[in-house]
Amino acid sequence: MTEDRRGEPPSGDWCGTPHLRFERHPPFAHLVVDRPRYKNTLTPAMYFGIRYAVEHVNRRPELAGLLLRADGETFVTGGDLGNRVDDHWPGLGQLGMDLLPFDAVRRSDKPVVVAVNGLCQGGGLMITLLADVAVASERATFRAPELLRGIADTYYAQILPRQVGPARARDLLLTGRRLDAAEALDWGLVARTASHDGLLEAAAEALTQCCYAAPTARAAVKRSLDAYYGAFDRAAMEQSLAGPEREEGWAAFSERRAPRWIPEEIRPDGRL
Repeated sequence: MTEDRRGEPPSGDWCGTPHLRFERHPPFAHLVVDRPRYKNTLTPAMYFGIRYAVEHVNRRPELAGLLLRADGETFVTGGDLGNRVDDHWPGLGQLGMDLLPFDAVRRSDKPVVVAVNGLCQGGGLMITLLADVAVASERATFRAPELLRGIADTYYAQILPRQVGPARARDLLLTGRRLDAAEALDWGLVARTASHDGLLEAAAEALTQCCYAAPTARAAVKRSLDAYYGAFDRAAMEQSLAGPEREEGWAAFSERRAPRWIPEEIRPDGRL
């Protein structure tokens, strides 16, 4: 883990949290998610730190692209629903959805590649969808459980149909079911798969290949790809995040039970 500098906002290669490591592997940067104790769930500082890292790479002429990877057995499993926040700085929580890194990833002029080593869901899956190339380990699994937590994630509702088609998007979003790496490749959630031991090498090769392209022309093509995704209904998502279903969804998750909005006749035992 990186040195402990809690309470300090991002500056230089410091991303504002000890749970993100910004490493330089010239001409590339690696951003390493390092919170395996909590399955690499993201605190507000970590969400903001990923956004900062993308923008930091774009500002540095000596860096050609960014590879995002994770330590431990999981990739990124979404936000920290248990509120185990142990890295923060004053005022950060007041920014809400402005912390999120998704727009920075999809609009980055320089290429962003992700190496998905294990469970990938929530914000981790959204980052994977929006990266330029996503490479998944044979052990990786994918899930979008937001509706099971009472969250109307309209960002997913916007992006997924354009990525995998409406029928598969409905299946993934409405059921919250899990896909393995082979299914994710077949559906188009990721672009490539690799052996678990060869994942980092495969992701680094993908980033290298992206950087063979002419930078100005590549950025223009990336802007056209970004426009294809379109804009999401942010107001509806913000309303949902402040609503009673989100409160019940998070309470159910924390208490390891099914949400009470499920009819008793079909309500399963345990957490969804």
